[in-house]
Amino acid sequence: MFKDNWIQILAELEQKGEPCVMVTVVEHKGSTPRDSGTKMLVTESGCYATIGGGHLEYKALELARKMLAGGEQQMCVERFNLGANLGQCCGGMATIMLEPVVRPRHHLVLFGAGHVAKALVHVLATLPFRITWVDSRAEEFPAELPEGVTALVSDEPVDEVTEQPPGSYYLVMTHNHQLDLELCARILKRGDARYFGVIGSRTKRKRFDYRLRERGFDDAALASMVCPIGLPEVAGKHPAEIAVSVAGQLISAYQAGDAIKAQETASAMLQTEHA
Repeated sequence: MFKDNWIQILAELEQKGEPCVMVTVVEHKGSTPRDSGTKMLVTESGCYATIGGGHLEYKALELARKMLAGGEQQMCVERFNLGANLGQCCGGMATIMLEPVVRPRHHLVLFGAGHVAKALVHVLATLPFRITWVDSRAEEFPAELPEGVTALVSDEPVDEVTEQPPGSYYLVMTHNHQLDLELCARILKRGDARYFGVIGSRTKRKRFDYRLRERGFDDAALASMVCPIGLPEVAGKHPAEIAVSVAGQLISAYQAGDAIKAQETASAMLQTEHA
């Protein structure tokens, strides 16, 4: 699918946190499909605008998607002789720049807008997360939210779990223990969280384990629930201390997940090359 308004598309991709590479024709000599300054946006599964089609565009797509697969954050410049190298009839020279412009972000759903959540949001907003912040109390949300944070006022927070994309991160820290329990049950029922943490003590953990087992969740499911949350080395109880501790745990979780994804992508590409 091709669209000419790449600026609008770039803004939409940024809002969704979908990584992309901007391909720009930075120099052209002789006859080329497009002039200097022409741009195209490439995502893992889509392409927006065009640099003229043909083998040049095919090579640009291939290079851009390799950058996305490897998590590359540095731009690169490639020069092509369209006749000798790519077999295009126009026969000119084209230089393209490939620039990652949207940093990949993980989706995190934060339930509860208490003191710890307020402190945590400001920390997480500086990290590669886009955050859906859920609470039933509109007055608890600050007047201004950090970039990448969307406040969702919901009378039925548990129902919002169903609407989240696969592989989301979840943090449960509401003002109500029964609501926390219902959220836990719904998140565990989905079974696709990349990280699932619940604020609380070891006593709360034992109580929740007992009640969730009564609902049919086994040890394997309960093992996916992190409670207490945060780095064990950080014992502070101040909201800012808890926020930094939880952020550290989330960083560890997404870095481990990104490493696995990169290994799987590299393995798949290697198998394709040798097929």
